[in-house]
Amino acid sequence: MKRFVSLLLATAFAAGLAGCAGTVTQAPPALQPTAPGSIASGKAEVLWLGQSTMRITTPGGKVIVVDPWLITNPKTPPPYKQLNAVGKVDLILVTHAHADHFADAPALARMHNAPLYNAGGMGQSIVTLGILPAALVQRFGKGGTVAPFGATGPKITAVHAEHASELAWKNPATDKDETHYGGEPVGYIIELENGFKIWHMGDTGLFGDMRLIGETYKPDLVLIPIGGHFTMGPQDAATAVRDMIKPKYAIPMHYGTSPLLRGTPAEFSSALGAASATRVLVPEPGQKVDF
Repeated sequence: MKRFVSLLLATAFAAGLAGCAGTVTQAPPALQPTAPGSIASGKAEVLWLGQSTMRITTPGGKVIVVDPWLITNPKTPPPYKQLNAVGKVDLILVTHAHADHFADAPALARMHNAPLYNAGGMGQSIVTLGILPAALVQRFGKGGTVAPFGATGPKITAVHAEHASELAWKNPATDKDETHYGGEPVGYIIELENGFKIWHMGDTGLFGDMRLIGETYKPDLVLIPIGGHFTMGPQDAATAVRDMIKPKYAIPMHYGTSPLLRGTPAEFSSALGAASATRVLVPEPGQKVDF
């Protein structure tokens, strides 16, 4: 894929992004579902909405939302703080139970009658606590692959992430905050209908089997945390991309939403180095990248 990238970025990124295969554009809120015929064009679209929230539209027109945190996310564009602005949702993926990845998942699932998939064991707590009915919670395990839309649709494989996963919940009967088992953190390899593979890494620290995952699944695009403190910072993220995974493209995420998440795309690109074959795309929240 050789498409021109147009995005008004800081000067430090301009040279590195010139000639990139993805096209970054401003995405208006999709207040109405897009007609299937207009998006089943063989392209994939990744819309970043701040932190780790991604809306992925597949070449076949399926919409997968990963780690939805919108209403209280300081980096989410104002229009998207109204959940109906996300547009249609066919499936929700949650990498772990922390509120900045899970907070708006139940509401979106109910709004669209969309199944919420989790591979780390969080689903049992969601159902037991009454957060969602069992019919909307689909569970599978690390290393497992599911094909929610049938054999010709996208395939999703759960892979390891190095993090934690507590589920904080306010008990409506007592009005007190409680902490429950949130399963294990995971990342997802999302293989689209045309074979394009996206690795949403969730929250993770650096670990050696990133190399094995990269060699096994060969992701084209990684969505990688760079903020530091709770996840990899720019240096570790660059090590993962340059030395272990070696994808065609990387989009940094999970930075800038709090003073603790100090890593920046500029630091990530600098640590990655000019010799890296991976092209770094840096959309602003509310912008999308087409592949």
